[in-house]
Amino acid sequence: MSGSSAKPKRKKAAGAALRYEHRPGRPATERPKKPDWGCAVGCAVIPGVFILLTPLYFFDMYWGDDLWSGFAAAWPGGAYAFAATVGALVPLVFLAWVWPLTRMNWKKSKPRSLAWAAASLPGLAAGYPVAGVIMGTTRPKRRRDWDSDCYSEGGPCWVHVHYPWLWAVGLVATLAAAALLITLFFKYGGRSSATAPATSEPEDGPTPRSPSGTGGRRPPV
Repeated sequence: MSGSSAKPKRKKAAGAALRYEHRPGRPATERPKKPDWGCAVGCAVIPGVFILLTPLYFFDMYWGDDLWSGFAAAWPGGAYAFAATVGALVPLVFLAWVWPLTRMNWKKSKPRSLAWAAASLPGLAAGYPVAGVIMGTTRPKRRRDWDSDCYSEGGPCWVHVHYPWLWAVGLVATLAAAALLITLFFKYGGRSSATAPATSEPEDGPTPRSPSGTGGRRPPV
């Protein structure tokens, strides 16, 4: 026979994506587009930073020179005691500002979150004088900018000349206060969480009909 005995090959079935046909009466589902907050956040960051830094600028302009030349020198114990006091206030002020913000939960309660945000404002306000005092001792990064204004009475260079160990005293006071706060947190915070009241109800007391306290029910086997 001249014909071939090989069987004809079957055509491959089309893929699932090729066989799918959209029903004409069924609208296509589209995912809702999420709002793009990138531009809004970026446009609000620059004015926000400017507003937050403006009080520091005025603080340094009007009280920066008189702070270390007069107020710090008249502090009980002198300028070094004043630096230690300011250094100890750094973690306290930071905690007063940040801790209420950690209690915020917009999904759970917006009014309560707004109340916690308002509670953080006193800590933020107290941080401005502390930051202003620290900025009063910050010299320019380049030495060529250490001009006569820097060495004027009460200026940053003047402060470092008269009180060379001022930064060390403030740093030690900050670390000591932070260590004390951390110790108190783990001592009393851990104890309160460990002694939290149980939510389970107490077992029923024994009755004359049920001395075992099971309320007449058979105990589990």
